Amino acid sequence: MFRGRSVHTIDSKNRMSIPSGFRVELERRSERAPILTNQNTCLALYPYEDWCEFEDRLMSLSAVDPDVQAFARFMVSGANECPIDKQGRILVPSTLREFANLDRHVMVAGVGNHLELWDKARFDEELTKTQARFSEISQAVAKLGT
Repeated sequence: MFRGRSVHTIDSKNRMSIPSGFRVELERRSERAPILTNQNTCLALYPYEDWCEFEDRLMSLSAVDPDVQAFARFMVSGANECPIDKQGRILVPSTLREFANLDRHVMVAGVGNHLELWDKARFDEELTKTQARFSEISQAVAKLGT
């Protein structure tokens, strides 16, 4: 599982390093290059096999449901293999960088089975919003488990 968060920089050539602990976990979970895709207002980086499981579950949902089709189109069409180079960096495709508004400072957050790559300022804003609604959100999440 991926846990924690760390700020890194993305260079003018769209390369950014993956924190070593996250990199070790990515390599432990898969010998294949991880998959990077759009996700709401950030990017998601999945170990290859976890991405394949996610994609299989998504494709098994109703193919006639327009919401499922739109969600699949959004997630799958944005997916790119992102090999980790010898310096521990990935190349973020410019279309994904633009989508997530990744400037120089990128928050890399471990979120269970994947990593999220956020513009640092946007991540801080979202965290503040979550903290303000934490009681409400935690009650809603608790209801999902019952």
